[in-house]
Amino acid sequence: MARLAEQPIVMECAGWDDYRLLDSGAGRKFEAFGPHAFIRPEPQALCQPRLGEWPAAGEFIPGSDEDGGGRWNLSPEVPDGWELTWNQLRFTAQPTPFRHLQFFPDMAPVWDWMRDQLRERDDAETLNLFGYTGLGSLALSQHGRVTHVDASKKSVAQARANAALSGMDERPIRWLVDDAAKFTAREVRRGRRYDGIILDPPKFGRGPKNETWRLEEGLPGLVADCAALLDPGSRFLFLTVYAVRMSSLAIAGLLEEALRNLPGHIEHGDIAVREEPVGDGRPRRLLPTAIFARWSNPG
Repeated sequence: MARLAEQPIVMECAGWDDYRLLDSGAGRKFEAFGPHAFIRPEPQALCQPRLGEWPAAGEFIPGSDEDGGGRWNLSPEVPDGWELTWNQLRFTAQPTPFRHLQFFPDMAPVWDWMRDQLRERDDAETLNLFGYTGLGSLALSQHGRVTHVDASKKSVAQARANAALSGMDERPIRWLVDDAAKFTAREVRRGRRYDGIILDPPKFGRGPKNETWRLEEGLPGLVADCAALLDPGSRFLFLTVYAVRMSSLAIAGLLEEALRNLPGHIEHGDIAVREEPVGDGRPRRLLPTAIFARWSNPG
């Protein structure tokens, strides 16, 4: 039976050459994406900013609705898209209507962790649900075959473009435009199994045929189906959740229930980004961005 570690942990994104958290506070964050700096809303930035000024090339102004609406106020210097790198991956950054820049930088420690679970393997079968623009899939593709699923045709097209930009368009990746929950249920009926699964479900979303997804309603069934695609030889399941009023212990308990017949252990906690030093000698702050629960099985 998978053992649950009740004490939470932190998975820290320390930043890298092409991404840095410069400052945060008063409900916003100031970040550098390569040569351009942006201001974005961040409800968990409760402290006060440390820098006196935030010279940004753009700012996302949130709307009055609760579904993530809003608009960008961008300087003319911001191009339609520009190239960034993470390790050997190359990809395009671009402001989107959903306040993101076509990737989630705080997921970098998750990509490292998944690859570590597969270690020296080059024949693994992995599944990336809600795969967005494909950086997690490209990282996993170094260890075998990947199935990448996202309901957005535009996101999957961008994932393919990122694969080509990285010189990885010949990697064994299935790029699927599909509803993640329906696809996973079909895989269970087919008797498929995977060595690792990552899922990053939104709070609310729609599938390619206008299917409605609400996290609190759909997550238990989806996690149960993911568990059915794993066996005692599988290595990991990683679940991230953004923008909900929920404890990481709650989603860890969901994994514990679903994976009760498998070995290994379950951990949970916060994903957080470490701020850059500001030169005043004070410690670099951690800004939490998401909660996670993860199952690993060293074998």
